[in-house]
Amino acid sequence: MHEPRDDAAVLVPGIDAPSTVACLRSLRPRGVGTIVGSESTTTPAAFSRYCDEFVQLPDPNDDLLAYGDALLSIAERSDVRTIVPVREEDVYSLARNREAFAEAVATPWPTFETLRRVQDRVELFEAAETAGVAAPETALLDEWEDWSRETIIKPRYTVAAPEYLGPTFDRGEIGSTHYQTPGEPPNRAACVEKLGHVPLVQELVPDSREYGFFALYDHGDPVATFQHCQRRGWEYCGGPSAYRESVYIPELEDAGRALLDELEWHGLAMVEFLRDPQTGEFKLMEINPRFWSSLPFSVRVGADFPFYYWQLAMNEPIPGRPTYETGVGGHLIRGELSYVLSVLTEEYPLVERPSLETAVRDVASSFVRQPRFDYAVAEDPVPFVRDSWNVLQDWIAGWTVQADEDLSGTDESRRQSENDRDPTDATGSLAAE
Repeated sequence: MHEPRDDAAVLVPGIDAPSTVACLRSLRPRGVGTIVGSESTTTPAAFSRYCDEFVQLPDPNDDLLAYGDALLSIAERSDVRTIVPVREEDVYSLARNREAFAEAVATPWPTFETLRRVQDRVELFEAAETAGVAAPETALLDEWEDWSRETIIKPRYTVAAPEYLGPTFDRGEIGSTHYQTPGEPPNRAACVEKLGHVPLVQELVPDSREYGFFALYDHGDPVATFQHCQRRGWEYCGGPSAYRESVYIPELEDAGRALLDELEWHGLAMVEFLRDPQTGEFKLMEINPRFWSSLPFSVRVGADFPFYYWQLAMNEPIPGRPTYETGVGGHLIRGELSYVLSVLTEEYPLVERPSLETAVRDVASSFVRQPRFDYAVAEDPVPFVRDSWNVLQDWIAGWTVQADEDLSGTDESRRQSENDRDPTDATGSLAAE
């Protein structure tokens, strides 16, 4: 292990995804002090052997602005050199107050004006059109008319923030992607009321395999890139990555770079595409302007983005163009379990569900062929144990709540049945006696 770099440290927000742990495992052996900041004391990264310090932070879901203020307060410490964004709230808070952060730490992330073009998907798809990057047909909910087609409804914004949703930003739910049954128009007013904004409608690209183009940019120039194909998500319809394989596809590189070049990007980006099975064309889904949840896999195959990020922040040269190994696979174990569970319990109207036998066989065989795991590594095992325990507790809590709701619903149904019973039944019986 390297000696500490003159009391130089990095702040990494602690979240449930393994990206935080990947940053610690990459930077601490190189002598960089590591500070994990989180609203949760049970975040797996806090239990890593590579975590030097843990600090409590406000929950950004409860008070986003206070969370940003707390990040700035830590940035003003003499030992902190930069901050690593691992979720949308992180990069939003960093970009929103970039000038203040720049007085204290290195700021390898975009300006807020550039970030908005990514976190507002209307502006993102406009940028894609300008760059000549293909995208599914997309429109605002109140502009879409043809509900006979296979479509999805997705949020316009990626974070609930005042610049996007206005002063009531803390009352809405950004939500997630919803598969819309053809021929059944949604309740537009209810959607807007629930989400706090007018969401997007998008034609469905019928392929659950997602392709990611990952990059670190230095003021418009790429310094490192990586690609993977997601073979399985947390749900059988897709979602976060459960199993993926490293690839290199020139057309994917061209599409990703064209869009980031158009944005004059600076910092981290994961550009997500689906491949049209009819044309083979890569179609843009979104950009994640921060570290991605499958980061441990990128590092494992040779694309050590946490170290590249640190080098960029410290103005250290990144020698040559970094390379990585292709044809390699890796797993998030709880993601694989979630995938199998979704086959058992979920129903998506526009996505064919595999058989349980096929799902289990595919997962098991890939474990044997590609035994690489995001959390579970021999030299730092405790984060995996902590994460597994957290997941188990969440599942037990969810089952308990569901059981209580089911029991409550049964009792309510019984009471309702008794209240709805024709009162003449009782009085007639009594009269007969």
